[in-house]
Amino acid sequence: MKLLLVVAAALIDPDNRVLIAQRPEGKELAGLWEFPGGKLHDGERPEPALIRELQEELGITVEEACLAPLSFASYAYPAFHLLMPLYICRRWRGQVTSRENQALKWVRPQNLRDYPMPPADTPLIPALIDLLT
Repeated sequence: MKLLLVVAAALIDPDNRVLIAQRPEGKELAGLWEFPGGKLHDGERPEPALIRELQEELGITVEEACLAPLSFASYAYPAFHLLMPLYICRRWRGQVTSRENQALKWVRPQNLRDYPMPPADTPLIPALIDLLT
């Protein structure tokens, strides 16, 4: 089974809310909410990949020193096995904006379960609740 490595960020605002993005129509798992991030390019390390993805998807600039690993997901989809480290980020430059037609929402950690998420994202919620509540 192919191993797919992706990275994700829990962006946390000053009110301890977490940003989630809704997968747009036309993408696999469209309509589900997820933590922003994406796939690594060949030879790319996780942190620079996440910085690149956050710039592309949300138009923000993040420094590597502002990313702190929190947890990871390991999930077997039918066609591949996904491994996804989740980083916490509380500092960035720029205004968070949707650059890939995805809806964005700031959510209190205890309310994250109210939003349908891909099966790999759901197990990451308890770590965020523990950290932020």
